[in-house]
Amino acid sequence: MSNSLFQEFDAVSAKAWKQKIQVDLKGADYNETLIWQSLEGIHVKPFYHADEAETPTTGIPGHPGHWDIGQSIFIDKEEVACTLALDAVARGAEAIIFHADKEFQVEKVLKGFPFQETSLHFQLNFLNKDFFASLISYLTKNKAKAFYHVDILGNLARSGNWFHNLTQDHEIVGALLTQFPDEALLSIDTSLYQNAGANRVQQLAYGIAHLNEYLNHYFGTGSTNNNLKVTFNLAIGPNYFFEIAKIRALRKLVSLLAAEYGIAIDCHVVAIPSKRNKTLYDYNVNMLRTTTECMSAVLGGADTVSNLPYDAIYHKSNEFGERISRNQLLILKAESYFDMVSNVADGSYYVESLTDQLGEKALELFKEIEKNGGLFQQLKAGTLQKKIKESGQKEAQLFEDGTLVLVGTNKYENPNDRMGNDLELFPFVKTNPRKTLIEPIIERRIPETLEKQRLENE
Repeated sequence: MSNSLFQEFDAVSAKAWKQKIQVDLKGADYNETLIWQSLEGIHVKPFYHADEAETPTTGIPGHPGHWDIGQSIFIDKEEVACTLALDAVARGAEAIIFHADKEFQVEKVLKGFPFQETSLHFQLNFLNKDFFASLISYLTKNKAKAFYHVDILGNLARSGNWFHNLTQDHEIVGALLTQFPDEALLSIDTSLYQNAGANRVQQLAYGIAHLNEYLNHYFGTGSTNNNLKVTFNLAIGPNYFFEIAKIRALRKLVSLLAAEYGIAIDCHVVAIPSKRNKTLYDYNVNMLRTTTECMSAVLGGADTVSNLPYDAIYHKSNEFGERISRNQLLILKAESYFDMVSNVADGSYYVESLTDQLGEKALELFKEIEKNGGLFQQLKAGTLQKKIKESGQKEAQLFEDGTLVLVGTNKYENPNDRMGNDLELFPFVKTNPRKTLIEPIIERRIPETLEKQRLENE
């Protein structure tokens, strides 16, 4: 029946569409009126057509056939973390992402855990070879699917210091890779770049340069390991189609880099909504923002999607916020059928064009970074920090002049809204003077300055 329906309509060429648009514009300039430019310098047209598609769709390497609902849990007391994890699994979580600042008793945290049904992620803010070896051995014994998120360069970029020192950190990671070659040990945290203000081209280029540092160090000349499992942590922003394209471009770039080294890279993407556009005032709007951002993550091809609670920037972790954030994902999967079709963006001329343009621009920037010594040298020189600040300032200026709208904060705000007595967490950048080897990359939300003023005036 659908074929018969479409046969009733004549095909319309790209040229015919443009002619019709020009008529409707009544003399207005097509380029100035309908084509806009993103912060990355990508020009977005009003329509995309098969006539103008530069390359046929070839698919995205490593695009997953399904995605898991993730739940983040911080380990303070082992028994509490265990209870929270089991409860999250019982309520629909399919992957648990554990965070910890210190070593913990693994058996207590994972007592009664359903290893066969639920994958595990460990994002730990410490590096201890014996602890990781013990953790990996325990999970291997229990046949768990686990990802360990070891990212010494990410820690350097975020904190300004190594876990121990350059030599010792690399020795520990190298030893773990040698002892456990089949485990998903290495991780690339690009969420730091996004939350600090980097645009999408920068996020992709820095992420690939980040990966290249590890490949150079651990998989260069003489390496016998031809298969590598890498986890990418991505923060997803509000530009719906651009974020879909960002994840797709990342997979293409990883595949391209792997081919240069002659190895296979299994790329697992963990996505979470960005903190950068989340607001303190009219905080319920954050639920709308995170919903569309999670949709971008799913359609872009993330393996695991972990939502950000609407009150995460000012409330401590709480049952209500965590349940609502998890239910948003459950609705997308179970009621909106976002798990029924894989790679639905394939064949969309708009998304394909964005994917190619983001990838090409990121590749150019990556080559420039490598020409100037690589990511580590750029971090030491402060070049990356400077570029990210410049990008973040452009975004902040758009917010200040009203071009970038955050509902409830710089437009349609409620003057009677009060938040001063509801802050359990400090929602702004914290100043913690300390000695660092390099300038750390600082995450900063766009509306912080305006929110501080509103708090002072309450």
